[in-house]
Amino acid sequence: MAPPSARRSGFSKKAQFSVFTGYLLAGIGALMGLGLLLLSLRQPDAFAPLRGVASDAVAPAGQATAAARNGQQSLLSGIAGYFRAGSQNAALREEMELARIRLAEAEAIRAENLRLKALLGLNDKDIKPVVVARLVGSTATSGRRFAYLGAGRLSGVDAGMPVVSDRGVIGRVLETGRNSARVLLLTDSESVLPVRRAKGDVVAFAEGRGDGVLRVRLVNLGINPLKPGDLMVTSGAGGYYRPGVAVAIITKITPDGGIGRLVAEPSATGFVAVEPIYQPEAVAALAGPRTPLDAGAEATAPANTPATAPTPSPSPEPASAPAPAPAPAPSGGRE
Repeated sequence: MAPPSARRSGFSKKAQFSVFTGYLLAGIGALMGLGLLLLSLRQPDAFAPLRGVASDAVAPAGQATAAARNGQQSLLSGIAGYFRAGSQNAALREEMELARIRLAEAEAIRAENLRLKALLGLNDKDIKPVVVARLVGSTATSGRRFAYLGAGRLSGVDAGMPVVSDRGVIGRVLETGRNSARVLLLTDSESVLPVRRAKGDVVAFAEGRGDGVLRVRLVNLGINPLKPGDLMVTSGAGGYYRPGVAVAIITKITPDGGIGRLVAEPSATGFVAVEPIYQPEAVAALAGPRTPLDAGAEATAPANTPATAPTPSPSPEPASAPAPAPAPAPSGGRE
């Protein structure tokens, strides 16, 4: 007889019954599952209460698991963020610096647009500019104050033409080349510009001092009517500049006028407009040879002498008449 460990399963009735029972239960479970599947397909809402009960039963466990998972993730994120804080700060600083650069560029573009719009406004005035060009540069350390313009004779620029910006007067053209010109700035020591106060009929001369400011000398000396903050504009005298263009703002009062700062600073000006001479005939007359007043009187004297000659002649005749009168008296005495 073989040992019990080596016997086959079919040898024991109890083992056979256990295997049969397992197969039977498996079949019954498969049939129940198939029936439940068919029922759920035909009536999906039939198992809604059962699903609700099951979800309510496992909800606390799910919440606890989710809380533990979130806490673990937060802890890991905090640890990782602590180690990555330096690199993140560096990245944020770089982004902020780039944002500042972009903001500065946007402000520069906005300011450039405003300047260009102002230059376009120059073309809307009655006097059309000869050319609108870039102010290449200006002297700042020399006693003489010149600027250089990126336009010359080929663009119609000629000596004496005024140069203005969107803010006010810059100077006038001194010399011209084919594609460039030299501009005499208002602050040059040889520059003299007739001006007047914007409010009122106070006339003066704006003289350059060579140090970046203007000296305003009143024409009519006496009580100084100027005050700090007064705007001086061109008067139109001299024929070069049209009247009403801003020149300087009074900052200091002197006995004979004041000291003014430029309204249009050449170093801060990009584009300028070259305008035609306001009164070319007057400028040509002033530039031509001048005739002295006494020479003019002598030139007109011969024309008046024939008319005035008879008037002085009667006065000498009465003076010479008594001279021949005594001559007959002696002769009569001799007789």
